Amino acid sequence: MGKKKTRSNAKMKNAQAENKTVRELVITEEEKIKENDTGRKAVRKEIYTFPVILAGALVYSFGLNLFLRPLDLYSGGMMGFAQLIQEFLRRAGITFDGFNVSGVIYYLMNVPAIVIAIRTMRRRFTVKTLFAVTSITVLLSVIPIPSAPVLDDRITNAIIAGLICGTGSGLILWGGACDGGMNIIGMLLIAKKRKVSVGNIGLVTNIVLYSIMLFLFDPATVIYSLIYSVFNSIAVDRIHTQNIASQVMVITKLKDTKDMEVDVMGKLNRGMTEIDASGLFTGENVKIFIIFVSKFEVNKLRRIIKTYDEDAFMVETPVTRIDGNFEKKVA
Repeated sequence: MGKKKTRSNAKMKNAQAENKTVRELVITEEEKIKENDTGRKAVRKEIYTFPVILAGALVYSFGLNLFLRPLDLYSGGMMGFAQLIQEFLRRAGITFDGFNVSGVIYYLMNVPAIVIAIRTMRRRFTVKTLFAVTSITVLLSVIPIPSAPVLDDRITNAIIAGLICGTGSGLILWGGACDGGMNIIGMLLIAKKRKVSVGNIGLVTNIVLYSIMLFLFDPATVIYSLIYSVFNSIAVDRIHTQNIASQVMVITKLKDTKDMEVDVMGKLNRGMTEIDASGLFTGENVKIFIIFVSKFEVNKLRRIIKTYDEDAFMVETPVTRIDGNFEKKVA
């Protein structure tokens, strides 16, 4: 009897082990399906950003060639240096039969920065940045430069050029890429948790560049170029919403918010502060969550919250400055 009982127990344990193995296999297959779905969604999302990046490159190149170049003004950062090199080549008698080579020079100057990005940034960022820089190079070479400024007023041309080019650069950054030059440096610093913005880095760099240009050109050229740079930086930071922080307060009457909390922290990688409160008039218990995100992430947060509570009360407040462990994300 003892042996039969032992065999029976052994068979039962084997059956339980087999069932457990089957369950683990089923779960693993389900997880694989979810991972594949997530991967396909991520790929589709990345593909959709390329038209945005191309549009940004087109807007930037349009503003530079049609509004800035006819004024004989200079862009900032690496593009400004590329223009300077082209000007030095022209003065040396090397004109390339009228072909605009500043885009090609700009591309070559970006090679070291792209190599750094390959070593330190995500592959998708590097691929999209390479696509952006290549697009700008091609577009700058094919978009014709008018012989005369589009508008009569020089300062108006400079301001419009700055806003257009800044919008183009901002679209490229919004798409998770970079248009090269000092913007790559800015993105690298943001990724390393530095408290900087891409526009501010470009502005400081341009001040240095235009100080050098002051010894090479007349003051008017430098001043109008600097005006272009200022408005370019403003436009970049307005479009590149990853730079702008927001405080979001969420008030919900949900009794169990655990799934919502896990979803927010998992998908956004942001912390949450929870406060237990009650309505002053109704006396009903509510939960208040305070979350700090970039403006770029606000819509994602809203979608997550509304998935769990359609009646949730949400208030977004712009934040001018955050001290502490707040991660600025490049994309």
